Amino acid sequence: MREFKLPDLGEGLTEAEIVEWHVAANDEIKLNQPLVSVETDKAVVEVPSPVSGRVVSIHGEAGDVIPVGDVLARFDVEEGARPAPGAEPGPAEPAAEGNGDAPGVVGELPASAVVMSDTTGSAAAAPKRKRVKAAPSVRALARELGVDLTSLEGSGPGGRITARDVAKAAETPGERASRPQSDEAARAGTSATDERLSGPRRAMFRSMTAAHSEVALCTVMDDADIHDWESPRDFTPRLVRAMAAGARAEPRLNGTFSAETGVLSMSEEVHMGLAMHTPHGLIVATIFNAGTLGLDELREEVARLKKAGADRTLKPEEVRGYTITLSNIAGGSSRYATPLMVPPTVGILGSGAAREEVVAVDGEIAIRRMLPLSLTFDHRCLAGADASRFLGAVVADLKLAL
Repeated sequence: MREFKLPDLGEGLTEAEIVEWHVAANDEIKLNQPLVSVETDKAVVEVPSPVSGRVVSIHGEAGDVIPVGDVLARFDVEEGARPAPGAEPGPAEPAAEGNGDAPGVVGELPASAVVMSDTTGSAAAAPKRKRVKAAPSVRALARELGVDLTSLEGSGPGGRITARDVAKAAETPGERASRPQSDEAARAGTSATDERLSGPRRAMFRSMTAAHSEVALCTVMDDADIHDWESPRDFTPRLVRAMAAGARAEPRLNGTFSAETGVLSMSEEVHMGLAMHTPHGLIVATIFNAGTLGLDELREEVARLKKAGADRTLKPEEVRGYTITLSNIAGGSSRYATPLMVPPTVGILGSGAAREEVVAVDGEIAIRRMLPLSLTFDHRCLAGADASRFLGAVVADLKLAL
């Protein structure tokens, strides 16, 4: 019997949320056939089967958060079965006494991320955790009604919690009272609404916590005169182009910093992290080699990434590898901000809401369309002069009429 454990599907991934199983216990499955879809911090990933054989058991329900290294499934594998040709075996954990190590292959996933082990005669060796059996719609109803699913006994098949179970629990004063209200909500006589952070919102919690605790943040601000732009729809592509110009003027902003080694690594290519607000939360997608793309190419790539972000179809490699970040903070009337970069990157530019301003132009008073900009940088490895040089080049590029 073989165990398949949740691999690290990204850089530093510690857990993933089960979205949907594509098989059930006792199903026959082929190597690389879809096994389960899981949601990482920023993408939904389809995990293929590492072997051909029979699914003995699956572990976890839709909505469960599984730590990396926990068992996802167990398989009965044909004697002598081997990984697909050309695939590299992943690391194996110590097998049960008297059994050899098992190879690990997970389709298109990096083989080094896979953990497979032979558990013949010890199927119950892994520790069991309490699982909540409920469909995603039932979980959503429970969140809406303020019901703790872990406190319920399901009346459905196999102990599955049903919508009726949730509705009945919501009518029980003790169940609703178990969910604390804020002081403000209690005084107002209203019910508080809780939301468990998952996916992109959980990722934002982690990255912003790291930014606050690990980085010496400093922000400089300026305004770019964009009055002579021919097309107002070019905000994001023009900003990407301008940041590439900023990176040429001051390469220190385009890279990563290691506090352990004290090394600032400046990238020769501008891989732009595009911070996007989606219905699922904040997602940062990467425009690779952004400095080599023309405006038409940038328009197409920005549109593609925004659609993929909204649809949750971004690939894992499309949400990492960026060297500097662009964030649009102009969703309302905001002008300036202190945007936070995700370590180990050292710079992020936030663009506010453009507006007409009274400014001096060649010694004369004029009304011009101005774009407010806020550049946050890591003051541990960059000086204010470095940031000002970068921002000055951005402003100069944005002023050009293209």
